[in-house]
Amino acid sequence: CMATKVSVSALGTADKEGWLTKQGGKIKTWKKRWFVLKGDTLYYFKTQKDSEQTGEIKLLSTSACNPEPGKSKGKKYQFSVGTPNRVYYIFDETEKGMQQWVDKISKTIDNISNGGSGGASSSATVGNEPAPAATPVEQPKTTEPEKPSSPDPSPTVGNTDISKEEPKNTTGTSDGHLAKLNAAKSAIPFLSDDDSKVLEFWSIWSESIPNAEDMEGVSERIEFTLATSASREKLTWRAAGPQNAFIQKMVDFFWNVGAPESEIDKLNDVGALINPTKIGSWIDMSEKGGMDGGWYFPVDNTIKLALAAGDPGEPTNMVEDWAAQQNVEQSYSVGRDMGAAPPRQTEIFLRLPGSDVESQVSLALDAFSSFKFPEIPEAAKTILKEQSKAGICLSIITSSEGFVRLGILVPQPTRGCVDDLCGVVGASSDDIHALESSINSDGPSFVEYQHLTEGFGYGVYKEGFDVVFHYSLN
Repeated sequence: CMATKVSVSALGTADKEGWLTKQGGKIKTWKKRWFVLKGDTLYYFKTQKDSEQTGEIKLLSTSACNPEPGKSKGKKYQFSVGTPNRVYYIFDETEKGMQQWVDKISKTIDNISNGGSGGASSSATVGNEPAPAATPVEQPKTTEPEKPSSPDPSPTVGNTDISKEEPKNTTGTSDGHLAKLNAAKSAIPFLSDDDSKVLEFWSIWSESIPNAEDMEGVSERIEFTLATSASREKLTWRAAGPQNAFIQKMVDFFWNVGAPESEIDKLNDVGALINPTKIGSWIDMSEKGGMDGGWYFPVDNTIKLALAAGDPGEPTNMVEDWAAQQNVEQSYSVGRDMGAAPPRQTEIFLRLPGSDVESQVSLALDAFSSFKFPEIPEAAKTILKEQSKAGICLSIITSSEGFVRLGILVPQPTRGCVDDLCGVVGASSDDIHALESSINSDGPSFVEYQHLTEGFGYGVYKEGFDVVFHYSLN
């Protein structure tokens, strides 16, 4: 446990310092950190100018430091620092650099074993140290100790720590699901331009999905879904699977597209709270050039935990109060966008209680009223009331600046329902059926009656009421 916060400048002359990449103690991916060996402690920071450490490794006489060649794929110059509570895995970019760190840390441990205090210099004195002149762009609000974990360096989820390592090359998805994704993509007119930035974005995302080699020995399959507006002008792609196969490539994708470090930290925090066995990434895109992406955990959890992924504010409070009043206790998925600029958007999905359609429809419409969304158009409301099945769910997107979107998801709409709803929004049902044919689908898994709040379309997404069809691509 770190008793005292210490800045890089407060440590003064180090016994050794430099950039290394460290494996996380929660979700075991890799982060570049500035390491400083001072006395009997190995400190690590996000930058060379940080005002407090991200973590520290206290060296003891029982500690050990050893090279670990080939311990983790692609980390050729890896070494370990073992303590009674945990084995830390770290790598350097060169063999020479790795060996220098191993020699220096081992010498420090030997010195401690012989009754010394560590390295050649004494531990830093802190407390009255002035703040450094330059502060990093982003400071952690609190410094938390690393939790003890298994020394096994293979990725595991639950208690999460996300990588900021520079992205590695990926080999793309396996032929099976790549063919299905490509078939769906080919049915969308605005994705036919090879020079399209939106198509490039889709390609980067699709290559971040684990391939056949990544899934070797994994029994769970990857789940793919596509949601399209009735006009096919706006799409959401999702892919989810076992976290140990997904996490590194998913984080590399976020790194590739410029996600802020603070949001990757948020993913870490929510992962530690929910402890998901399954994780996934999603992307939004539109004919007008809209491109957004983020993560989601498609696992059951309490409403309270799901809302913890969001930013505090009136919308979050209203959802919590409404859920309590309506006896809605569980969410079956939670996710968040990773855009470069706030306000951040958080989406939760929940199943409505009750076994009969009438009560579920009534409760769904009550959510529109309670959250102060405009009423659904009468023609759509009639279809909702007359052509729905039980098993209705809600999708709720909140932000610190208000409700973003609300959707009512009705399972397994009939072909006639699809045709009727396309008519309500002036879309061609023939185009939707052509898409279904291209992906060998008998019809949508869900139809969503949704409303996007004015101001949150940013000129690239349709605001107001729309109809969205959700398809499984498995």
